[in-house]
Amino acid sequence: MSEIVTAEKMVAGGDCIGSLNGKKVFIPYAIPGEKLEVEITNDARDYCNSKIINVIEPSEKRVMPFCPLYTTCGGCNMQHIESSYQRELRSQILRDAFEHEGIEVGSIEIIAGADKGYRSRFQFHDGGLMGKRSNDIIHLEMCPCATEEINHYLKEVPFEQRPEGRIHVFGAKHISNVPDGYDKILIAENTDSDRRVKNNFRKQQKTTPGGRKLKKQKQIKARYGGTTLNEATLCQVELLGKKLNFDIQGFFQSNLEVLEKSIPLVTGGLEGKNVLDMYSGCGTFSVFLADKFEKVTMVEHNKSAIVFAEQNMVGTKHESFGLSGAVWTKYHAENVIKQGGEFDAVIIDPPRSGMEKEVCQWLQKSGIPHIRSVSCDIATHARDIKFLIRAGYRLEKLYLLDFYPQTGHIESLAILEK
Repeated sequence: MSEIVTAEKMVAGGDCIGSLNGKKVFIPYAIPGEKLEVEITNDARDYCNSKIINVIEPSEKRVMPFCPLYTTCGGCNMQHIESSYQRELRSQILRDAFEHEGIEVGSIEIIAGADKGYRSRFQFHDGGLMGKRSNDIIHLEMCPCATEEINHYLKEVPFEQRPEGRIHVFGAKHISNVPDGYDKILIAENTDSDRRVKNNFRKQQKTTPGGRKLKKQKQIKARYGGTTLNEATLCQVELLGKKLNFDIQGFFQSNLEVLEKSIPLVTGGLEGKNVLDMYSGCGTFSVFLADKFEKVTMVEHNKSAIVFAEQNMVGTKHESFGLSGAVWTKYHAENVIKQGGEFDAVIIDPPRSGMEKEVCQWLQKSGIPHIRSVSCDIATHARDIKFLIRAGYRLEKLYLLDFYPQTGHIESLAILEK
């Protein structure tokens, strides 16, 4: 049985909501203001899930999706919306999250790049992508949102010849540790018996096209016990004149164009003696902070990532801790400050769960004058900023970092001053 519903607004994740018999109805692939015929797919006590049967009154912002796998693939969920309006909707969702926590937000600046061809990092499963809300493998020969390098791989290697299991792929023009004349792509193949990497999607070769021997990658020595580094999975990219090393099986931002636009916002206007990079990862921000501060302190619980951060920070005055933020604030923060002096600024980029409670409480009491807070989850970001505002910080500026066009995923940057 179908129902007629009007989509009222878009919420976090990219679904719209409407009302039906006193309940909220979640409607995927809708646009605010549209009149829709829907089928209820799940009727819970206080909400319903639905799917669109017919768009009775379409929005003027509705467009034809450009990917034939749209709604089947588990990736994009906003291709049916004109791109500039997508950004407006994501901006409003970000605003709603902060206002829900009682935070007054002025204008939100949107940092955006290309709407297609931006994504340089993928995980393929048995040669394809996972289906939407299923374990089905989607066969594909190209992805409109992928970089040219990723699509070259998908075009040149038939589906049936791609590795089984899960593989990590990173392909971008920014890669600098692949010789000239080779495709700028690195592939880490996982199997039940071993883990190996194929550079350039072709069979790994010992020489360049000109016959020169490939330079052996510099051996990475794990500074911390428990790390599982494989130099074959090393990727090096050049961003804004800096070279960064990381493991393609770990995390690195997949939209490098927007990352290059975001780095100056995160690090710009800051300088001094000491800076803290909390949840530093492989040191993406630290390498730029090192030009502005006498000493950079990095804290990162992922020991493999902090080993790469050590390599990226060679030649700079820095200190790193392969610890959780909670442990560092409890056992090390006081001593670091006693030996080196107070921090002039902190960059914080926590996981989706947000700042650890201990880290947030420490920041509230720290008195650090400048905080730049980056987040991949708007709800936990707004929650954490609320506590910092209560401690006397003011929100100077909020940015939408539009890393994932065509999706409901939102990342944000908050500039806070004491």
